[in-house]
Amino acid sequence: MNINLTQKLSKPIVEIAIVGAGPGGLAAAIALRSQGINVQVYEKAQEFRPAGTGLGLAPNGLNFLDAIAPGIVETLKSSGCEVYHTVLKNIQGETIRTNATKYLEQYGQPLLTVWWYRLQQVLASKLPSDIIHLNHRCIGFKQDENGVEIHFDGEKPVYADLLIGADGVNSVIRETLFGEGKPNYINSMCWRAVIKYHHELFNDYELVFVKGNKQFMYILNVGGGYTGWISRKLSSEYSLSHNADQVKSRILHELADWDESFRAVVEATPAEQIWEGPICDRPPLIHWSQGRVTLLGDAAHPMAPAIAQGANTTFEDAYELGECFSQSANLQEALISYEQRRIERTKIIQARSALGEMRYYDDTSTSPGQPEQRQMPLNEDFSKWLYNYKPSLTS
Repeated sequence: MNINLTQKLSKPIVEIAIVGAGPGGLAAAIALRSQGINVQVYEKAQEFRPAGTGLGLAPNGLNFLDAIAPGIVETLKSSGCEVYHTVLKNIQGETIRTNATKYLEQYGQPLLTVWWYRLQQVLASKLPSDIIHLNHRCIGFKQDENGVEIHFDGEKPVYADLLIGADGVNSVIRETLFGEGKPNYINSMCWRAVIKYHHELFNDYELVFVKGNKQFMYILNVGGGYTGWISRKLSSEYSLSHNADQVKSRILHELADWDESFRAVVEATPAEQIWEGPICDRPPLIHWSQGRVTLLGDAAHPMAPAIAQGANTTFEDAYELGECFSQSANLQEALISYEQRRIERTKIIQARSALGEMRYYDDTSTSPGQPEQRQMPLNEDFSKWLYNYKPSLTS
């Protein structure tokens, strides 16, 4: 039986502050509150609004989500879409290959596609609304042996015994700790949106992948009548459009030779709803923590989305962090245990994700002279290692 952190630590942790109210920050708040810890979440957005991309929630992420908040996976199944059938097409709309997914049979959980915003809403519903503080843009912190003073733009500082940075690839918390500067652009530009739209192919498939020349597109059924589309293109340099109309014109130009069924979903998207940006990651860190500050999710291990593990590994982090607090004698021991459980696994997934991103742009699935690891970034052994990961194996 777990003992609450506040009962077990020699100097009790009275309050934890989490910067970032995305799925990772919210999941961490749920996990920590289940250990009897007072948590406050600070988010720079002025309101929770429909935003974000379509996500793939894989068996490993679902295993940890269900351990964090039992029953939440069933809620997400009704909010998103269980993927049973996928199709690979060329830009003319011709079918190259169809597949029935085997996630549920092989790993005990399905592959779910869900809108980032819906996921955020479901997680937020598990927390008291008064612990989530919007319009708090973190600009830095100071710490000593007694606590952390966290600074926000235009708001009073707050004090906590521990600060968790769950503030994404451009993490202010990580930059304050390690001073790395900008993330690494990995030669892949991205355009994406989620809109109310029913794609004609969803009568037969829940996920569509279209492969072009150094370019590809995903069309996802994310549930509730919403469609997510994601287009990425190999590009050695990235430049951003000047306004929303230019963004939409640019992606439609990139898809000029594509079948109208693929262009239609972009044409139906309001320009201001299309996100444009580079795909980035960062090198793995040796440590995620310093003193009374630690990192979680994309702030700790940002990775390319090629094998859809960003959110899934974040949920692993959130659960393990809570478990480390419940099983440790003091804060330092908890953070050391957290890093030991998480850094090596996420480092491997980061590397595989970067390989997978470049493999998308290979002209053939197995190019002569390419190493085997590049040809098969999701071979059977790796898939088992990735998707069979469960809380019972690490607690």
